[in-house]
Amino acid sequence: MTGFTPDRRSLMKGGALTLAAAAAMSADQLLGYAKAWAQASPWKPEAGAKINLMRWKRFVEAEDVAFMKIVDAFQKATGVTISVSNESYDDIQPKASVAANTGQGLDMVWGLYSLPHLLSNKVTDVADVAKYLGDKYGGWTKSAEDYCKVGNKWVGIPIAATGGLLNYRIAACEKAGFKEFPKDTAGMLELFKGLQKNGTPGGMALGHASGDANGWLHWALWAFGGNMVDEKDKVVLNSPETAASLEYIKQLYATFIPGTVSWNDSSNNKAFLAGQLHCTNNGISIYVTAKKEAPQIAEDMNHAYLPVGPFGKPAELHLAFPMLIFNFTKYPQACKAFTAFMLEGDQFNPWIEAAQGYLSHFLLAYDKNPVWTADPKTTPYRDVAKRARTPAGLGTLGENAASAIADFILVDMFANYCTGREDLKGSMASAERQLKRIYRT
Repeated sequence: MTGFTPDRRSLMKGGALTLAAAAAMSADQLLGYAKAWAQASPWKPEAGAKINLMRWKRFVEAEDVAFMKIVDAFQKATGVTISVSNESYDDIQPKASVAANTGQGLDMVWGLYSLPHLLSNKVTDVADVAKYLGDKYGGWTKSAEDYCKVGNKWVGIPIAATGGLLNYRIAACEKAGFKEFPKDTAGMLELFKGLQKNGTPGGMALGHASGDANGWLHWALWAFGGNMVDEKDKVVLNSPETAASLEYIKQLYATFIPGTVSWNDSSNNKAFLAGQLHCTNNGISIYVTAKKEAPQIAEDMNHAYLPVGPFGKPAELHLAFPMLIFNFTKYPQACKAFTAFMLEGDQFNPWIEAAQGYLSHFLLAYDKNPVWTADPKTTPYRDVAKRARTPAGLGTLGENAASAIADFILVDMFANYCTGREDLKGSMASAERQLKRIYRT
């Protein structure tokens, strides 16, 4: 296929391309590439195609600007019209469900976690797009297939992930006695106790924050060896391991800044940037904003993986963003073409550079993007797709697991115990009952 510049080829071959040069593709260059791509593409958009695409609201402005440049170039090169609506994390699933149930309003959804599985009987098989991209860009991570592949069918394409890592203030942690972030759960608890004692508290969401709360509380369960279901999808939540996890998180919660039970996905960002919060789990968006608006905070912060617990190895849930195409769209070829175009190197590389670490890749060739090494504080976010589990844990990622995370069952279990709404046994029993209704066991 024509249209690749030498710099782009060198990037995909691991060449020493600077971050500034990689992001320098002009609008004219991008349009020229898009026209060449459209001529060679396996997918020929339907005449007069008009796509309604819903995506999550951006947390990094430069990412959204770069994304809309990709949209604009595709439209001009193909004649396809794409209308993009932006919704909060928490509104994506209900609005996608309305479209699925009515068979109208949307053609594509760039959503969260296991959304394609929640609507699996309404999505188009995109195995051809997955094979094209996987063959061209070094293959997919295991988590990509776990998220979007059912047998030989791909129910979506995993565009990118946001790593839910620990964002922390360096000086506050050093004052609490830690020159580097603890690598085990016991050390993390001691750090949070020290942060609270020194008036520089940490805190993580226990409210219905689709990204932040689900991310770190799934880790909390898995870190202690707990699981919602086993390999056969039998509900096994009520266990000594889950109890140990609940006890640990209640101790951690006692050190938190007030109000975390009502936090959404933007609450910790605001508190951290206001200097009220000194450790939290988040994507890199806090750091990106701080570099622009609060450089003194950016200079004094860093990132770390969530520590290993008694389970003995990393067990993490990061925020995956899969793209689904509804099977009732009138323009399936146009939708497939746009999905493939998004992940082509000539625009995906500058796009993730613009995201500054907020978007991490599922296609292995993009490990070489210089965004991951230009700033060492960004590097931990490079490998989140390789480390990630899906919300199903040990079980099968399907409609049941998708329903469980959409209903915040695990988040509510921890919140109920931490706040005293339920005791230890009651919080586990309530969550277990809900899971058994979903899994019909």
